[in-house]
Amino acid sequence: MNNGRFIVHAAISIGLLVAAMLGVAYPVAAHHAFAAEFDGKAPVLLRGKVNKVEWINPHAWVHLVVLGPDGKGQEWMVEAGTPNTLARAGIDRNSLRPGMEIVVRGYQSLDRSCIPVCKANGRDITFPDGRKAFMGSSGTGAPKDGADPNERQ
Repeated sequence: MNNGRFIVHAAISIGLLVAAMLGVAYPVAAHHAFAAEFDGKAPVLLRGKVNKVEWINPHAWVHLVVLGPDGKGQEWMVEAGTPNTLARAGIDRNSLRPGMEIVVRGYQSLDRSCIPVCKANGRDITFPDGRKAFMGSSGTGAPKDGADPNERQ
C-alpha cells in the first residue's frame, strides 16, 4: 500500500514539474509576429526628437516626441529589433541621445488609439547626418519593403 501511495505522489510531482516547466517556457515561445500588433498597410513616417530609449529584450523601444500639425507634441513608442540587432546595424547606446532629431519609417500599431502613446514598428532610421540604418527585426512577417538587408524581394 505504501508503494502505491509513493507511485501516485511521484506521478503527481512529475506532472506538476512538467507543467511548471511548460509554464516557464511559454513566454519565450510567445514572442509575437509583426501582424499580431502592427498593420503592414499603415505606414508611418515619424520626424521627432528622441525622448528616451529602452535597451531591453526582446525589443528595444525608441520614444519620440513628434510635433503634429497643431504644433503639439505626441509621444510615439517605436519598437526596434533586439539590442544585438541594433548593434550589428551600427546603433548603440551612444547613437540615440535625448533631444536628437531623427526620422523613423515604419508601420503603425493595430491599436490606433494612441492612449497613452502611439505605437509603431520601426523599419529604418535616419540620423541627423543623413545616415540610415535598419532598426527592425528580421523574419517577423513585416512587409518586404527593402529596409531589411536580410530579406529577399
